[in-house]
Formats: sequence, structure tokens, C-alpha cells
Amino acid sequence: MEIEVKLRLPNKASHQKLLQLLSPFHITTHHQHNTFFDGTGSQLSSRRAVLRLRFYEQTDIPKCFICLKAKAVITNGVSRVEEDEEEVDPSIGYACLEDPGKLINVDSRVLGRVKEEFGANGFKGLGGFRTVRSVYEWNGVKLEVDEVKYEFGDLYEVECENVEPEKVKGMIETFFKENGIEYSESLMSKFAIFRAGKLPS
Repeated sequence: MEIEVKLRLPNKASHQKLLQLLSPFHITTHHQHNTFFDGTGSQLSSRRAVLRLRFYEQTDIPKCFICLKAKAVITNGVSRVEEDEEEVDPSIGYACLEDPGKLINVDSRVLGRVKEEFGANGFKGLGGFRTVRSVYEWNGVKLEVDEVKYEFGDLYEVECENVEPEKVKGMIETFFKENGIEYSESLMSKFAIFRAGKLPS
């Protein structure tokens, strides 16, 4: 179970202001390409699950992770989702991006679960989006500040994975208020927004 605080920033100005405030705590920046898949018979989506390939690009050592996410719930700016992830060879990942049918033959524990537990016997691509993720070590927690690039617009979000989400959320909210950072609680996952085809109002 992945438990994360998710807070949405209203615009690029708020995003840039936050990046400046956090700059002393910056660790790294990831350029992620996220692409999603379902079974050819919608075996995953019919049970509130999705398969994601995430590529880490613009780096000396490209990486790719395959992830099964299921039963996502966001309440009061806290996301809880069942997640199972493993690393795969990026060349295999890109081959599957070009031809989703190749996923069925990939030697992967996660894909084994998808075939066995969901009965998927083929895969179809759903498309995806890119994210620029800035990572910070701040007050003993890891903050991830995302700039999400959808075809229909950009979204800005702050995430923090922690086993004490309410405590961490309060800490982040206090920091935002003290520094005049506008924000709201995220109501939808990035994937749900992608599938909706429009930014939340």
C-alpha cells in the first residue's frame, strides 16, 4: 500500500515560487515518461487497476519500471493505492511501448501477477504523459514537486509518501501558508485526470 499526501498548486507561478523556496533542499530532478496499459478485454480497468511503464529519461543511466496500481482512493488530500513495482530493461520497455502486445512475453513478476490474478491474455496501450519531478529532502521527509505535461494542459502537484500522512500534510500546509503558497487538496490521481482528458476545475 502506497500512502501519499497530494496537494495541487494552482498555476506555474505558485510552482516556480515553491521551487525557489525549496532550492536549498534539492536532491535531484527526474524526467519521467509515464505510459499506461490495460488488458485487451479491459481486465484491469474493470477491477480499478492499471499497468504503468515509467521511463526515466534525460539521464546518464536510463531506467524503466513496470508497476501495477489498484484501488486508488484519495480522501482529504491523502492517496492510498495498492502498488507493486519492479525494474525492467528500458529497451524492453520501449519495445512494449511501440507494440503493447509484447508485454505478454516479458519475464516479469508484476506481469505474471497481472496475467494470473486479472486473467489478462493481451495488452492495449492507453497513452500517457510526461512529468518533471523535482525531489527535495525537507524537514526529514522527501517532497516531490511535479510539473505534469498533458496534451490538454499542465498540472502542478506536490507529493510526499509517508506512513503518517496527516501529520506530514499539516507540516506542509503550515509551510505553504507561512510562505504564501496557494494550494488545494488533490481530488484525482494524475492517471484519472489523464483519462478524463481535462484538467480539474
